[in-house]
Amino acid sequence: MPKTIKNVYDEAVTFEKLLQAHKKARRGKREKKNVILVELKLEQELLRLEQELKTGTYHHGGYKTFTIYEPKERTIMASDYVDRIVHQWYAENFIKPYFVPQFIQTSYACLEKKGMHKASKDLQLAMRKAKDKWGDYYILKMDVTKYFQNIDKRILWDILKRKIKDKKLLWLTREILLSTKGMVGLPLGNYTSQMFANIYLNELDQYSKHQLKCKYYFRYMDDVVILCENKEIAKQILAEITEFLANHLRLTLNSKTRIFKSIQGVNFCGYQINEKRLKIRHTSKCRMKRKLKKYTQLLKEGKMTLPDIQKSIAGWLGYVKHADSYQLRKSMFYIEG
Repeated sequence: MPKTIKNVYDEAVTFEKLLQAHKKARRGKREKKNVILVELKLEQELLRLEQELKTGTYHHGGYKTFTIYEPKERTIMASDYVDRIVHQWYAENFIKPYFVPQFIQTSYACLEKKGMHKASKDLQLAMRKAKDKWGDYYILKMDVTKYFQNIDKRILWDILKRKIKDKKLLWLTREILLSTKGMVGLPLGNYTSQMFANIYLNELDQYSKHQLKCKYYFRYMDDVVILCENKEIAKQILAEITEFLANHLRLTLNSKTRIFKSIQGVNFCGYQINEKRLKIRHTSKCRMKRKLKKYTQLLKEGKMTLPDIQKSIAGWLGYVKHADSYQLRKSMFYIEG
């Protein structure tokens, strides 16, 4: 893998690769109005986009802002669909081939063949190893304060420039980064934001693994879990990471950050995990129960169909199946297996 990215931009700007990006960007969104409008004149739109990217005349559009309240209140910034095609194309052709291979093995968010389920299973396996090795060990659980809102674009730019030497790619990178006002914060909702966020905290990953020598270190976006031999080591690691985040990334840890005994288990990737069991968190159960109550009422009123409900809960069922949840699924949905 080359240390720097040079002379790759032009060969990546093709109609075929933009078409592939479009197919990925539209997944799960084919019925959206903005996707339909682009598909009605798809060839024309992609040819125009290809020309703009080649000539450096592409300009990122604005955003539509809305708020979601589950699992917690967050402001989402949705870019225009054509810009989402560019985000996919950018990530597929530059971030995934050149940045992702340098990530540590125990970074899991937004990465192929990784994700929440693998993160939770790998952590549980590590907890078993730590138990065998140390007996009663300690868990350091860290959470970054409002992570996306506090990413410093200037620091991110310097990190990206260390690897990107292609001038045209740097131009497009800058266009994406400056698509929102201010020099602090990335928009929640952009695919590139997720990728940039991973690159940003890869700095912490590398420091923790290679400088602090953390053997059992796991990260899913801004949630970090480290298994430590004793409380004193956990305190020292926490102090050094706190200093590193402040001095190098201008980030802080929030009040959820704490050190506790291994017997308590740990909340990570939506599961309550200990050496023997993966359990669904109480908050997740309550959230689904509220949804089911709401869906039942909408079904009675004819405002929602059974297939709509099944589609809505399919993802949650897939998530709980990875845990010890047979009795939970049986009681909530009356299903087998």
